[in-house]
Amino acid sequence: MLLLLLFGALSVGGYFLLHMTVLKLPRCKSAAKLHGKTAVVTGANTGIGKTTAMDLARRGAKVILACRDRRRAEAAVQEIIQETGNQQVIFMQLDLASLQSVRSFADNFLKSESRLDLLINNAGLIADGKTEDGFGMIFGINHLGHFLLTVLLLDRLKASGPSRVVNVSSSGYKLGKLDFNCLTTHRDLALGSSYVQLFQKYCHSKLCNILFTYELAKRLQGSDVTCYSLHPGQWSTYTSDVCNFCHLHDRYLGSQCQENPKMFKVH
Repeated sequence: MLLLLLFGALSVGGYFLLHMTVLKLPRCKSAAKLHGKTAVVTGANTGIGKTTAMDLARRGAKVILACRDRRRAEAAVQEIIQETGNQQVIFMQLDLASLQSVRSFADNFLKSESRLDLLINNAGLIADGKTEDGFGMIFGINHLGHFLLTVLLLDRLKASGPSRVVNVSSSGYKLGKLDFNCLTTHRDLALGSSYVQLFQKYCHSKLCNILFTYELAKRLQGSDVTCYSLHPGQWSTYTSDVCNFCHLHDRYLGSQCQENPKMFKVH
């Protein structure tokens, strides 16, 4: 384990030096306006989600922050409104670790909002434990909750077309694999006790995101709904409370995002 940690630390250090001295990553130059559009962003109270919501609000969209933590979400709403001047920024309660909460969110959204142009399934984490429904926390939040949310909102997306679904994945999917029997015979998918096991399960969940995106895109061919998955790059995020080593590079390189979000644009 010590050798693994040492190798990981050297890899992170090497990547940081490469990132800062060689790589010149492109930035979005789009000036598109989104007035009259409605977007839902899960996990939008911090990190990637908040920066995404900020940019959407700056472009004129009505933005729904779908979050579990009311205090953080309401603080993010006020910050985004103050920063952008867009008053159409709203918090709606969503706990992806509870399928009943997902259903309640969808029901409330469909009753209160007449359209949905953009669904960004962003929320994710690396943590042990189980969801309210008995699934592994990583699988339940990173994939299963978003899967159900998308299905429940799909008709509204179709009616509002052209619209899109964006699933925030990770390059970690390359380390992922699936045991499809596990989905039908067990409820412990994504459970793990060590940092390494949890990170592996995280990678499995990110592979689920991508496979779901591909299949959804195939089934929606000919409709006005397009589907995307993406690796967002390195960010400062609350992805994990227990696997800080796995995301050391996110917290270090991504600090620029938190300090100066205007530098970053939505891709």
